[in-house]
Amino acid sequence: MNYQIPSHLSELPIYQKAIDILVLSRSISTYINQDLSYLRADGTEDADIYFSGDIIQQSESLVPEIEKAQAERFSDRKHKHLASLERLTHRLHLNCKRLQHCNSNGRDYLPILQKELKKFKRLQRHWMLTL
Repeated sequence: MNYQIPSHLSELPIYQKAIDILVLSRSISTYINQDLSYLRADGTEDADIYFSGDIIQQSESLVPEIEKAQAERFSDRKHKHLASLERLTHRLHLNCKRLQHCNSNGRDYLPILQKELKKFKRLQRHWMLTL
């Protein structure tokens, strides 16, 4: 997915970190999906495969929420986007924890994503104060 990046947004550290998280989550999800896409012996699928898709959806939603919050003029609407951004990062963190228990070698890369999420949360707190 290609985003039209306004020049001022691409310079924001939180925006750059959101892009990094998106790229990293796509890579991890692709790796995990290869291990979890097979059916079990009893014909059921691994439920953890859905969490790998969730991390992609949630990380893709970070960038648009940053853009909306940055562009919004009214503080109540801005806070709505900021709250959505906080929920997304919380859900991403929870889904990373769930994926750490899956039967895939890709789970070894989840701590990297979690470290990036911690950095993102720090940037997010600072960025929220500047809005």
